[in-house]
Amino acid sequence: MARILVVDDDRDVAGTVERTLRRKDHEVVVAYGGAQALQLIKQQCPDLVVLDIMMPRMDGIEVCHRIRTLPNVASVPILFLTAKGKIENKIEGFEAGADDYLTKPFDLRELELRVRALLRRSMPSEAPKAPLEVGALSLDPRTFKLNVDGHVLLLTPVEFELLYYLMKHAGEVISTERLLQEVWEYPPGTGDPNLVRAHIKNIRAKIEPSPTDPTYIKTVSRHGYIVAA
Repeated sequence: MARILVVDDDRDVAGTVERTLRRKDHEVVVAYGGAQALQLIKQQCPDLVVLDIMMPRMDGIEVCHRIRTLPNVASVPILFLTAKGKIENKIEGFEAGADDYLTKPFDLRELELRVRALLRRSMPSEAPKAPLEVGALSLDPRTFKLNVDGHVLLLTPVEFELLYYLMKHAGEVISTERLLQEVWEYPPGTGDPNLVRAHIKNIRAKIEPSPTDPTYIKTVSRHGYIVAA
């Protein structure tokens, strides 16, 4: 069972999401606006946030940005659940720090699967991953912290999983489609490549001395990404 914060100013949608997640034995807290959500997240420390974008006064993008600046909850997984389905909307959401993105109208089963995948990454498992080192990069799976040549950085669970997968396959070019299947667990041909690109960009912004000329995560044009062994 996980504690999940649902944030949506549409009470009908919020109620549907709440009932769906409660049926899976999760504890669900609902906020109907951005300011209320930020107050609750500080009090409740949820395991996951399901967040709408189009809300009055403070939209979901701003809420997401603010969550990522809060030390105690900065790494909480965030799933955007929104009617804004254009590519540019998704890119904006990913770059704000969201881990995944689901558009309205949505299938309840897909919502359950996305929530389960995000929680699996963020919650301790019976067989935790071993620490991983590649060159100047060192990942600690207990804390989602990355040591880069002596500098310690905090990654979100999805950023951690993405970088861990690339480091585990160091020296190998990994395609975007493979990352969508192996990291996000999307069926073949269903994931959005922008999801990978945005998270790679976010990781580079944290770890690279020059994100536009990366040292650690290289792009191999038309083929994918590689961490040098």
